Amino acid sequence: MSSADRLHNLTQGTAQERAEAAESLAQQGPNAAFAATELVKACGDEQAISDWAVAALEELGPPPTAAISSLAKLTGSDNAQTAYWAITLLGRAGREAASYQNLLAEILEQSGEISLKERAAWGLGRMHADSAKAVMALKQAALSQNERLSRLSGKSLQQTQA
Repeated sequence: MSSADRLHNLTQGTAQERAEAAESLAQQGPNAAFAATELVKACGDEQAISDWAVAALEELGPPPTAAISSLAKLTGSDNAQTAYWAITLLGRAGREAASYQNLLAEILEQSGEISLKERAAWGLGRMHADSAKAVMALKQAALSQNERLSRLSGKSLQQTQA
C-alpha cells in the first residue's frame, strides 16, 4: 500500500481501514513523519485508531516543516490527546517551530489540563523560546505547586538561556 493510500484510509476510510492505516504507519517508525498532522488528528478518533495513532507518534522524530502550522492549529483541539500530540510535535520541531512559542506560552498560562501545561513547558525549552511572553510564562510555571511542571519549566528556562 502506498503512502498516499495509507493517508487516504487514515482520513477517509472505514473504522477498520483507519485502524489498519494507523497500525501500518506505526510500523514505519520515523518514516511516517509525512503523516504527522493526520496522525495527530486521529488521536481523537475511536479507541483502536487512536491507540495506533499514538503508537506511530511515539516513534516520530520532528515533523516536516510543512506540517508545523497545521500542528499549531491542532493545539487548540477540544480533544486533550490531540492537543497533547500537536504540542509534542511542535516541541520536537525545536527552533523551526519557534514562531509558535507564544502559542505554547498561552497554553502554559491558561490550560486547565496539567499534561498540556507540562508539554508546553517542555516544548518551549526545545524551541529555546526567547520571547518575553514565553520567558514570563516559564518563570510563573517554575513557581507552580505541581512539582513536575515546576521542574520542567525550570529546565526549559535554562535551555532558553543556553
